[in-house]
Amino acid sequence: MLGICPWNLKKQNRAVMKGKMLGGILLIVGTTIGGGMLALPVVTAQSGVLGAIGLLITSWMLMTFCAYLVLEVNLWMPKNSNIIMMAKKTLGLKGEIISWICYLLLFYCLLAAYIAGGTDILQGLLTAAGLSIPIKLDYVVFTGVLGAIVYHGIRTIDYANRALMFVKLTAFILLVLCIAPFVDVHRYVAVDMHYIVPAITVVITSYGFSTIIPSLRVYFNDDVARLRKVIFIGSFIPLLCYIAWILVILGGIPFTGEHGMLSVVQSDHSTLALSEALIYHINNTGTTTLTRIFTSVCVLTSFLNVSLCVVDFLADGLRMEKIGWQKVLLHVATFLPPLVIAMLYPTAFIVGLSYAGICLAILIIMLPALMVWKGRYIMQIKADYRVVGGKLPLVIAILVAVFIIVQGLFWRT
Repeated sequence: MLGICPWNLKKQNRAVMKGKMLGGILLIVGTTIGGGMLALPVVTAQSGVLGAIGLLITSWMLMTFCAYLVLEVNLWMPKNSNIIMMAKKTLGLKGEIISWICYLLLFYCLLAAYIAGGTDILQGLLTAAGLSIPIKLDYVVFTGVLGAIVYHGIRTIDYANRALMFVKLTAFILLVLCIAPFVDVHRYVAVDMHYIVPAITVVITSYGFSTIIPSLRVYFNDDVARLRKVIFIGSFIPLLCYIAWILVILGGIPFTGEHGMLSVVQSDHSTLALSEALIYHINNTGTTTLTRIFTSVCVLTSFLNVSLCVVDFLADGLRMEKIGWQKVLLHVATFLPPLVIAMLYPTAFIVGLSYAGICLAILIIMLPALMVWKGRYIMQIKADYRVVGGKLPLVIAILVAVFIIVQGLFWRT
């Protein structure tokens, strides 16, 4: 009887792992480069390019460090443990309650923002095609179609995300190349640097990929070495894309005037306004098509990946299985609240991302640092994987989170 050649089996295993690595990286990239990317030029336009790039790099360093903290704590727990279980086991009932509140506020704000932004884009596409349907039906169609993909689980989302990411990155590269000849470096002069402070809450939201780490841990079956690589590569690619995006948008679109960045900043529908500004100032068919494709896919990938996080979170927190009627209830609980919020507040895109930034500072910066401190230095948990740096980076992360929360609330008042 013929057996399977060990060499061929090893090659097959390597191919599978490479595919998983690619899929994991793209899941992080897809979660990171999304609707938030469309907001970056809007919230940083008044502070100028240098301030925006400095904030992007600093935020990436902070959020990547915190992602490794989330991984460390998650590896202390059984598989399929989400933020709720992590906070409960390390910080007790208070940590669990704070996690529940912040997680639901964060992701319902994000999903509401993506539904609002996605519906804006859908309306623009339908209008361009000469079609018109009631706005409330737009919301339902957008949420229902993408919700059906999420319902089929992480493997379906992975494959859908790979296809969308190929389209997104291709459109992004081509769009940057199309806009680059229109860039005027004189537009890079900072207008008012103090505007960089209120931009922080939206910018850190653009790196909110840590919430997908519990799902990736299951996907990679506790392979820490690959998880670390996936986190670094998956977060570094968005940083490069964000910098390129800021350079071409703030250099390609005038700050003032008709369809200038100031008018985009002041618009109630900033996603659509940014697309219209690009189409107005870079007036050619290729740029118009690429802009619509890119802005559409950005929202789609963010929506899919954030929805996956919410479903896993609710399943863990409510102790429900993702099968049968419980699976249906989990998905209703995931999509119905943000759908209602988006319908009631159709201008929720930037506002939703800003509020999400405050929740993210608590959930993904402060709580992981506190959980690691409690686990390492009080509970004396011993584990194979430990993020380097000791106590000082944890203290810095906590202080930064406090600053983000305070300035975010202060800016709104």
